[in-house]
Amino acid sequence: MKKRVLCLLLLCCLLPLSAARAETAAPTVRVLLRRLNLTDRIDLTLTGAYTAAWGKDSRMLLPGGSEVTVQVREDRLILFYQDASLDCGAQLTLRRTGEKAETSHGMRVAPWDGLYPGDLTLTVTGGQLQPVLKIGVEDYLLGVVPYEMSDDFPLEALKAQAVCARTYALSRVDASKSWDLVDTTNDQVFRGISGGHDRSARAVLETAGLVGTSGGALANCYYSASNGGQTELPAHVWSGAESSKCYAITDDPYDLENPASIVKKAVIRKNGKDLPDALLAEVREILFAQPPMADYIHEAEAFRVDAVQAVTLTTPRFPEPSRLMTRVEITLQVSGRQYLTPETPDPLTYEPDEDQPVESAVTPAPTETPIPARILSDFRSVGTFTVSLDLFPWLIRELGLSIYGADNEIITVTERQDCFELRAGRYGHGVGMSQRGAEWMAAQYGKTFQDILAFYYPGMVLKQAAAGTPALPTPDPKLAETPGPAATPTPRPTLMPVSETDLPEGAWLASVEGIEDDSSLNLRAEPSQAGEILMRLYKHQRLIVLEACEDPVWVHVRTDSVEGYVMVSFLEKIQE
Repeated sequence: MKKRVLCLLLLCCLLPLSAARAETAAPTVRVLLRRLNLTDRIDLTLTGAYTAAWGKDSRMLLPGGSEVTVQVREDRLILFYQDASLDCGAQLTLRRTGEKAETSHGMRVAPWDGLYPGDLTLTVTGGQLQPVLKIGVEDYLLGVVPYEMSDDFPLEALKAQAVCARTYALSRVDASKSWDLVDTTNDQVFRGISGGHDRSARAVLETAGLVGTSGGALANCYYSASNGGQTELPAHVWSGAESSKCYAITDDPYDLENPASIVKKAVIRKNGKDLPDALLAEVREILFAQPPMADYIHEAEAFRVDAVQAVTLTTPRFPEPSRLMTRVEITLQVSGRQYLTPETPDPLTYEPDEDQPVESAVTPAPTETPIPARILSDFRSVGTFTVSLDLFPWLIRELGLSIYGADNEIITVTERQDCFELRAGRYGHGVGMSQRGAEWMAAQYGKTFQDILAFYYPGMVLKQAAAGTPALPTPDPKLAETPGPAATPTPRPTLMPVSETDLPEGAWLASVEGIEDDSSLNLRAEPSQAGEILMRLYKHQRLIVLEACEDPVWVHVRTDSVEGYVMVSFLEKIQE
């Protein structure tokens, strides 16, 4: 039966596909599936019919339910399906085929969850697979919205997310590039389509085709998790970003009110206790250069902070109304210690007795002049100083205030009875919509998605774009007229090539002969019956036997496209 199926499928190489139905093509985007972490192999299960296309005219139909493996062998793609192995060169495309593109018509990639409805192009790049999925933008959003937000968010917030994600995706379409988007946070998280995201799917459906525009073109709809209480401008984040009427620096009370917004806090106690070591070291370095400290010992053990009187943020990174401050001024009362000698006692603290701390005592040589021992005074007040310190990058990290690692946190200071509390907010770049702010607007204030978008993108205009279903190519009717010819023992997938010159030392040529004409020999990843089956070898397939294994039942073999282990009893040595 397998032979009969393969014969029918391989006939497609000789028959063209009919033109797509006359429908308005839906917008599509090309997504580099970097998240899959593919190396040299991909295993696919097709949920609908696909056409495999490679080279100039080579085509093969794969029915729904097919399990397909593609491997890289010497910079060429080898397609494995049932008992067939096909050399597809450096690029292979799997295109959906049928009457209509349904969301359920796609592929699953082992071992990942999620369905990928679209056309997949595989290219060999640097010896590894580069997978790019061409997918209708509305299907793409089904795999974005529930992961960029959460299906638990209010529907109106999810609708706002859908419009933003759609606009962002379509604004990145660039035919001059190999792909438009990656499936990670470098663009938008895309994990394929999974069940259980009904609210997100509804948000996509009810905003189908809706995009944001600015100046008559698609807007750059940036968004981030949380803005820390104030939105940011693109030009403040990305060098060379153009100013846009779509954005403004705006205080965001909704983000601040949402308890789910990521916030980090630190305290500086007014009594000067528990200051981080790095902060103390920086303060000492600054104050030791001040004239009042000239007569005091410049050592950590001889310096003390007695009180913190004020903590003030200064120096905004950008013009008003930006509240992204870059420096902090700390006003401190400090004390220090001095060296004293017996000849010049400190009337307040010097009591020469055996308990008085002595830093060093040198026993002079009999012929030397005695050196007075240096005695430390008690701590005495030096005065009040104000030091100015950089917030970024080291101080906020020493205080545990770093959230995203971008050194762009919005810091605020609140004076308490016994301390100054520093609060840091902003997870992400802060440009455009705050997802936590949108959640709070919808949940607590009943705002619609239009209200949310108007708040975060004050210059953006919503417009309706195409949102149809992509048309698919259908097989030529001749393929469905009658079944293919009866299977015979003769048709077989092309045997793999083997270069027989310059064999490695000790290697020898063999042929698979110890099997029936309609059978196959398993090529395994390990010399064991429990080893993974890499593929099936057919009768008369030539092999290079590299070496015998520790278990003499097995040998290590290869062809020009694959390498593995087989049982030697099924091989016949080719006489030179």
